[in-house]
Amino acid sequence: MTTTIHSSFLPHHDPEASLAFYRDLLGFEVRLDVGQGAMRWITVGPAGQPDTAIVLTPPAVDPGLTEQEHQTITEMMAKGTYAGINLATDDLDGFFETVQAGGADVVQEPIEQPYGLRDCAFRDPSGNMVRVQEAR
Repeated sequence: MTTTIHSSFLPHHDPEASLAFYRDLLGFEVRLDVGQGAMRWITVGPAGQPDTAIVLTPPAVDPGLTEQEHQTITEMMAKGTYAGINLATDDLDGFFETVQAGGADVVQEPIEQPYGLRDCAFRDPSGNMVRVQEAR
């Protein structure tokens, strides 16, 4: 039996800003774009990896959420503490330069971590933490 990760979900506030970040800046393919206006679910993924995807979703649209829960999610997204994703690249410095030049919100420049990884971090347009580690 083989188990893989198919999709991860990240909330977004602005579909066009999310597309500009994930498609235009990170170079991900758009695999699906459904809905309209702010109520769009956009599936993106790295070229050459058709079985791995990120689904960008409108935040807090679950009908079971209370107004207080919706407000908490909105506040956490604004602080960048609600969701995140870890990526890997074989050229961390080149990746960092490209994303920084593209105007991404830099959280951490490339650094050797005490636990053995070299990584950097950005926030996407919705505040989600995007950590990128150097593939070794």
